[in-house]
Amino acid sequence: MVPEDSARRAVVRAGEGRPGNAVTTPEEAGRYADVEAVGKPSRNQFAGLPGRRAERVVRPVAEPWAPEGPEFEAGPRPEWAAGGRVRDDRVRDEGGFLQGDAQRDGGAHATRAAGAPAPRLPGFDLPHVMPPMVSRSPGAGDGMDPADDALLRQTQRLLSTSLTFAGGPVEVAERLRVALLQAHPSLMAALPGGPATRTAQLARALTWLVHHLDRPPVLVEGTGRLGAALAACEIEPGRMHLVGAALAEAMRAGMAPGQWRQDFDLAWRSTWQHVYEWISHGAARAAYDPPVWDATVVMHERRRPDLAVVRLRPELPMPFRPGQFARIQVPELPAIWRPYSLAGAPRRDDLVELHVRAKTTSGVSAALVYRTNVGDRVRLSRAEGAMTLPDEPGRNLLMIAGDTGVAPLKALLTELADTGDPRSAVLFWGVRDLGELYDIDEIAETARAARRATVVPVVSEGDPGPYASGLVTDAVAAYGEWSDHEVYLAGPPLMLTATSLALQQLGVAPERIHHDAPE
Repeated sequence: MVPEDSARRAVVRAGEGRPGNAVTTPEEAGRYADVEAVGKPSRNQFAGLPGRRAERVVRPVAEPWAPEGPEFEAGPRPEWAAGGRVRDDRVRDEGGFLQGDAQRDGGAHATRAAGAPAPRLPGFDLPHVMPPMVSRSPGAGDGMDPADDALLRQTQRLLSTSLTFAGGPVEVAERLRVALLQAHPSLMAALPGGPATRTAQLARALTWLVHHLDRPPVLVEGTGRLGAALAACEIEPGRMHLVGAALAEAMRAGMAPGQWRQDFDLAWRSTWQHVYEWISHGAARAAYDPPVWDATVVMHERRRPDLAVVRLRPELPMPFRPGQFARIQVPELPAIWRPYSLAGAPRRDDLVELHVRAKTTSGVSAALVYRTNVGDRVRLSRAEGAMTLPDEPGRNLLMIAGDTGVAPLKALLTELADTGDPRSAVLFWGVRDLGELYDIDEIAETARAARRATVVPVVSEGDPGPYASGLVTDAVAAYGEWSDHEVYLAGPPLMLTATSLALQQLGVAPERIHHDAPE
């Protein structure tokens, strides 16, 4: 946080860059008066500036781009915001608007001087520091100067109107995804899910941005969390320089000729500038404050009286590799985080699947099984664990699961199917009775989709039906020779210990036996 005297000096240059010889008609001047106000210095409480704001009168101006009164000092701006780094022959500044493009309002053309800073939204006057949460004055119930509050709502209307003119969030998001895929393929590849999932994520982000623009604290906090999530996906802010340009083109491409107006241009330019800044802050904070993902329950199925399969959709992109686990927090037990294996398919969508068995009526597992419904929210930590497939196909795979330990191995089978991996994989699933094969249909279908995968259920008690009977270790020993395989184990702690010893007696080297440490 900057000192108070620095905060008092941190005001914004607004209205710079209009060519002195540009001619504006009276009609245009009236229209641009409110656009000019978008970039005026703000003294709302979130900006931390003292003193009472003078009464603001919006009036037509003859030269809306020329600064009125004395020029204010602006604090130092980062290199990307000052236009010092040219990342692309056509990129002009951080707002993502292209060099040489004349921004149109009706039939009138006006071009800002190259490198001129974009106007800043009211409520965000400090360019590099989070707005402090200060006490609210009696005259402003939400901590905002009423005039600045009105300007934020005006900018919000401009974003909403232009998004509607461009075809709506989904159409704009699809054009944005395609543009980013062509310009920066590795950027999109770092996000979980397939094309439809990424388009939906971008559409939700655009909708959220427009809906929350008039709530600066929420906007700053939300974009900071997005920056932390993108950092977890190994997307650094420096790789996002072209997003602003791609967004502008995605908006313009959906509009009829002449609909892309100067006030739309200014509103999106200023908004993207701030979004980029807060994403950068969030990414930097993630280095010492690990991100946490809020997620919504989108499916909850009780497969057994004490067991549920739960699917979650994180609000922000959450990276994980098949075979990993994450820690879960439920609202009724905020101090407890319990680890669960992830059975999702990150190449297909952004869903996370949990297989949860409740051994008692209390605790996180019981809350997830007995007291969780579709629409409820939980929180997830960063994915952990090294029980993942090697990047390069090598040895064939042996997988052995006990009870809900089948979840991470289901994820490994899904990865084999999605990538067309040529390795052979055999999954032994040991259960007590036929009723415990709660996910056999989906797992068998996944195995059929893979090139060389087999599922062998093993029932230890009662009628085994069409499956093998006895102990899973005996079934593994009778099935074949495994000394040259990579082995993955998942299940209860006692099962892990007994199976590891049995495999070593069968000639499997300890370094080829993979499982997460029991907790």
